[in-house]
Amino acid sequence: MSGRTMTEGVSQTARAPAPHVGALPAGPRGTIADVAGVVVGHCTLDDGPVQTGVTVVRPHDGNLYRDKVAAAATVINGFGKSIGLVQVEELGVLETPIALTNTFGVGAVAHAQIRAAIAANPLIGREWPTVNPLVFECNDGYLNDIQALAVRERHYDAALAAAGDTFARGAVGAGRGMSCFDLKGGIGSASRVVSVASAAYTVGALVLANFGRLPMLSIGGMPLGRALAERAALEPRAREDAAKPEQGSIIMLIATDAALDARQLKRLSMRAAAGLARTGSTYGQGSGDIALAFSTAYTVPHEADFVALPPCVADARLDPLFQAAADSVEQAIVDALWQATTVAGRDGHRRLSLADAAPDLTRILAQTTR
Repeated sequence: MSGRTMTEGVSQTARAPAPHVGALPAGPRGTIADVAGVVVGHCTLDDGPVQTGVTVVRPHDGNLYRDKVAAAATVINGFGKSIGLVQVEELGVLETPIALTNTFGVGAVAHAQIRAAIAANPLIGREWPTVNPLVFECNDGYLNDIQALAVRERHYDAALAAAGDTFARGAVGAGRGMSCFDLKGGIGSASRVVSVASAAYTVGALVLANFGRLPMLSIGGMPLGRALAERAALEPRAREDAAKPEQGSIIMLIATDAALDARQLKRLSMRAAAGLARTGSTYGQGSGDIALAFSTAYTVPHEADFVALPPCVADARLDPLFQAAADSVEQAIVDALWQATTVAGRDGHRRLSLADAAPDLTRILAQTTR
């Protein structure tokens, strides 16, 4: 590729923070990396009509195949082409980092995950079982020439190598070509801190936001999208799109340091739908809306006759974690819009960032929601 390929593990130039939604406090970074051990990395492809990339979330810095983490997923609307969900549903663990990319990049990224797992564990597929790659996708074909099949295995490797606890958001990595509410979408992240039975826990979210129609957009309960849809200065194509049915997708990842088993994590992942709905989504027919939750509180060894779990949070005490999951997902979607920059891609298509589409309204919103 003759254009730019950017590996990003650090944040872009500092922006004014997005308005804080909900009453729960955020962690110190305000991202999923507030859950200790969780890191994120990107590889961004920015080359004219190719506007795409890969984002990787790593739950801990060890060998995930040998020391798995408990996880569960909820398919809110299943118009998606992800890899690995069936085994997560059956076994309730992750054994690779979580990868995000465009729809046609799923196969290449899964191959990269398999190669990386074999390199670290040569017995995979021989004396040991095979590995379950886990790749989620959204369709970035409006801005990105998705038919170019630009994502390669090396891009996953680069994103994984770049992973850190400080990372860029917005139009980066897998989010480079994504659209959200007919504006520029992409990667967003947030965290919330709650108290459960006198113990403090963190819940963090990271989203790949690529959904919604502009009139539906609500931030902090304010119908910002309706006001924006009436503006003549908005992109003509965006005005046309606003009248069409909702489609697109969102992937929502939720991490927590609370000890939860896979059944409880399934319940936690379901609460992502509440945060998504608050922003205006109705989970349209053509939308792939998927949430996955995992816990970093313990690992499940690959080689064991018996597995001892720590005491898990009682079901009757889960409500604060449910609220944190909903709030952090909502906040992460707002963050994706807030951090994104305007991007031009294939065939002259362009998506304005929220900041460029409505600098005055976003400023007012930030002031009124704090």
